[in-house]
Amino acid sequence: MNSRYIFSSMLRISDLEKVSFEVKKFEKIKWKTGDYVIGEITNTGNDQMQIELTNGRMRSFMKGDLVAGALGERYATLEATGSWREVEEDGIMHLLTGGGLMGKCTSKSVYLPNLIEIKYMGHMIREGSISKMDDFVKTVPFQKFNLPVILLVGTSMSAGKTTVAKIIVNQLKRAGLEIVAGKLTGACRYRDTLSLKDVGAGHIFDFVDIGLPSTIYPRERFRKKLGQLLSRIQEIKADVAVIELGASPLEPYNGDIAFEELKNSVKCTVLCASDPYAVYGVMKSFNLKPDIVSGIATNTFAGAELIEKLCGVKALNLINPGTAAELRSILSKKLNIPLLNNQVEYENN
Repeated sequence: MNSRYIFSSMLRISDLEKVSFEVKKFEKIKWKTGDYVIGEITNTGNDQMQIELTNGRMRSFMKGDLVAGALGERYATLEATGSWREVEEDGIMHLLTGGGLMGKCTSKSVYLPNLIEIKYMGHMIREGSISKMDDFVKTVPFQKFNLPVILLVGTSMSAGKTTVAKIIVNQLKRAGLEIVAGKLTGACRYRDTLSLKDVGAGHIFDFVDIGLPSTIYPRERFRKKLGQLLSRIQEIKADVAVIELGASPLEPYNGDIAFEELKNSVKCTVLCASDPYAVYGVMKSFNLKPDIVSGIATNTFAGAELIEKLCGVKALNLINPGTAAELRSILSKKLNIPLLNNQVEYENN
């Protein structure tokens, strides 16, 4: 293991943490999304910042540390935007996520602490060639995807999708089902997907597994990669797939393509909302009627009642253990699988 570098979770599909490589600078014209690069930390941001490692653990760091990550793009509505394409001749860029997504920040929320600033030190190379995420993607023969899907969609980032997904996975696991879970769109953070394994998913996947630091990517090329990811998920032969679309289908993460590819397999749709009016917007934009609306917008009776009045859909604050029986009832009907009503109520994880 090369202890000289901090290997971010973006490298978890690679062997670069264990097998030697060289570092060499290239002109920006040769850079591409998914290239593995080394950056030196020039500004630590603030004390709250940490870097996510290949095993999902968070670690602290110091100025001058060398971080391994991948070039990519982020367009977060509530946090930060940036791209490797915006890096200038000085080579200064940022960790756009703690998972090692590297690019120059172009805007950020005033409520977000300063990002970790890094200076481009070079690409990771072997035998004279740039190492990139695609080099480590495991491919499988194409399989038609037909697993029953519980789909979680959001009106924005940080609307509660992963929390709700954990609750659903936990309930399905308690019913004795074999679950595969994944996040098909968004920007790299391993912890969200790992948390689904913690509560009962036997297998987990996300877009990093198909060589993407985020799903801001040319649309038809993303569709092809998504087909490979769905084939890998199908190969598991699970009873049910719990699938999250990161951010919102309206954002430039190709969530609309993922939605289109999955729609024939979706048995239950859960829309996690930041506010009641956003529910209305997503429903109208995608001609979508969710089976459940949950998330931040349902944290109070006022929010839940407004959603039901405005949109005519069921609103449940699923982090409230009192909704467990109703959730099981809905899932039972949608999946046509009996879930026991005498299960021990889940705890808020």
